[in-house]
Amino acid sequence: MKCIVFNGSPAGVNSNTNVIAEAFLSGVRRANAGTENIFLIDKNIGHCKGCFTCWFKTPGKCVMQDDMTELLDKYNDAEIVCFASPVYTWNMTAALKNFADRLVPLKSPLIVNSGGNFDLADSKPKTQQFVVISNCGFPGNNNFETMKAVFASCIPALEIYRNCGKLLKSKDEKIKATVDKYLQVVEQAGYEMAMQNYVSEQTRSKLEMQLMSVPDYVKYIGM
Repeated sequence: MKCIVFNGSPAGVNSNTNVIAEAFLSGVRRANAGTENIFLIDKNIGHCKGCFTCWFKTPGKCVMQDDMTELLDKYNDAEIVCFASPVYTWNMTAALKNFADRLVPLKSPLIVNSGGNFDLADSKPKTQQFVVISNCGFPGNNNFETMKAVFASCIPALEIYRNCGKLLKSKDEKIKATVDKYLQVVEQAGYEMAMQNYVSEQTRSKLEMQLMSVPDYVKYIGM
């Protein structure tokens, strides 16, 4: 069993998103599973050219020679694939979107109809479980709606959406105590995913815990 995180935050290892991702991976490791945390901002990933060579001339292989060659292998080898990104203008970051675009070699030029929803067929049957991790610097959950719609296509087994994200690295002892309780729940979610391929409803509900009231948070961030 291996879980891999593809983190699209421009802040990389220092990102608020990574605080959540590392807690999740800690739980996975507690279940004696392998983990890898990849920061896309540090990788050389060109933009998809839309040439579809990977479909018609060299099936499954992109014409571009960059870090995606290795990343596609890692993606295919993992049993749990986690897409991680802060919310940037209602959606995932450009780094993660570019990575997602470059997954096109895993598709094939065949249209499939699933209950009236049309998509491209996978070149090979999907065996991974998908997880989405995202944080937003604003309160409320409305800013995750675009993210939820985008990732619905991969039918994620777990989605972790964290509002009030600026609290995740707070040095304030009271805030830190609350954040630590939240991260313990995230770790438990990682453990359950690795151990049983799903997360209990009890743990899922705790992932929605409030870190701070909206008025207090708006005051905290000075906005």
